[in-house]
Amino acid sequence: MEIINSCKINRLVELIGNSSRPVIVTHLKPDGDAMGSSIAMYHFLAMSGKKEARIVINDRYPKYLEFLFGEDTRKAIAIHSENAGEAAMAIQESDLIICLDFNAFHRTENLCIYLQESKAAKVLIDHHLNPDSESFDLVFSMTEVSSASELLYHVLMAMPLTGGDPATLPSEATAALMTGMTTDTNNFGNSVYPSTLKMASELLRAGVDRDAILNSIYNQHSENRLRLMGHMMKDLLKITDDGVAYIVLDKKTQDAYHIEEGDTEGFVNMPLSIANVKMSLLLKEDGDRIRVSIRSKRGTSANRCARLFFNGGGHENAAGGRLLIPENVASIEGAAEYIETYTHRYFTEGYED
Repeated sequence: MEIINSCKINRLVELIGNSSRPVIVTHLKPDGDAMGSSIAMYHFLAMSGKKEARIVINDRYPKYLEFLFGEDTRKAIAIHSENAGEAAMAIQESDLIICLDFNAFHRTENLCIYLQESKAAKVLIDHHLNPDSESFDLVFSMTEVSSASELLYHVLMAMPLTGGDPATLPSEATAALMTGMTTDTNNFGNSVYPSTLKMASELLRAGVDRDAILNSIYNQHSENRLRLMGHMMKDLLKITDDGVAYIVLDKKTQDAYHIEEGDTEGFVNMPLSIANVKMSLLLKEDGDRIRVSIRSKRGTSANRCARLFFNGGGHENAAGGRLLIPENVASIEGAAEYIETYTHRYFTEGYED
């Protein structure tokens, strides 16, 4: 890959070699790609002799990713929402910060201030648009890859320690990389490139048990999740004349179904199976904000819609954002009107041109 040149790899080797307390950071509300890439990086650092490596995240990861964590990674992780002091201290004492799956510090929410104040060397490995390159000492940025996990895989394969052979990585790392790529592509449903299939093939050849990973990701959910899915698709799904499908999930409904972080993973993709739907949105009430997930079919830009109207951004066909209460909408009850108003503007006022 063009972005992974020998000078950058040599610099990364030097930074890791000179560090004694490296820290890995990813974005708030970490998903499969965020945690998959972080765990893989952790095991590579451990393989490199960095026994004091830590993973620091703003919020707890979804329960369905628990299978990726061994005893060592559980001890190494610091979660700001559960122990703010430990998370802050891990960053403050670090001499190398490796940032994965986000393009700017503000995407880490409460960790942002510690990252900005840290004098440690900072490395970015990310696949999102418009990286804040000025904030980092070394940047690996590429948008035409499936995921941060895929980009990290190619970076690790270029490192002298692996010699381009994924079988040299710990099995925990290869499983985490496969998990991150699988979840971010919706199991090869979107954002798949030739390099993505090459990565998957090489990981399978190295011994990754993809069937076991798929079972852990997709077949270990709660009964409540399936019942919520039925309720959402039958009773909450709305489709506008512009071909926009949307679901608004308020806190009351989340509580009624005992929904935990990660339980609605993948739901936003489902309405795209409808022929006349161009774009799908899932809105979830979360305190004083409403989290927005946007997916679109080819030819419709989820990223542009997120940037224009939902305080967010992302990839061309997979993006996210948020609505603030009361700045954007007075309450969750106003979300439906907001969606219909602004997606109609998006499709009728030339924003898609």
